[in-house]
Amino acid sequence: MAKKPSRKNLIKKLDTVFSEYIRRKYANKDGIVKCFTCSKKAYWKGQGMQNGHFISRASRILRWDEDNCRPQCYGCNCMRYGQQYVFAQNLNKEFGYDKADELLQKSRQTIKQLDFELIELIEHYKSLVEKLPN
Repeated sequence: MAKKPSRKNLIKKLDTVFSEYIRRKYANKDGIVKCFTCSKKAYWKGQGMQNGHFISRASRILRWDEDNCRPQCYGCNCMRYGQQYVFAQNLNKEFGYDKADELLQKSRQTIKQLDFELIELIEHYKSLVEKLPN
């Protein structure tokens, strides 16, 4: 009988597939993605492109929320702490209303995802990744 994956491993798998999905979702046909906060362009994989979060991924309710995530270069995401103010401005421009405030309000809610829900999310994002070009 196969050993049940640990919660830590499930979260790591979900982070990995979700990150790939976000970066590839915003990539052009050549796989080039633009940093949401500084507009630096690079290939979606490697070269420091990451899945940036407006509200930190410590907020479980927003950790895998597509509205809260956009591709970011390593410099913006890590060295400049996510450029949260610029991130918020860009979200508001993209959505046409105060999306940043909406996400902030949502971040104050709590959620407890069960292991089977994490597995469902992993499978969901795997299937979305498979449908993307590149």
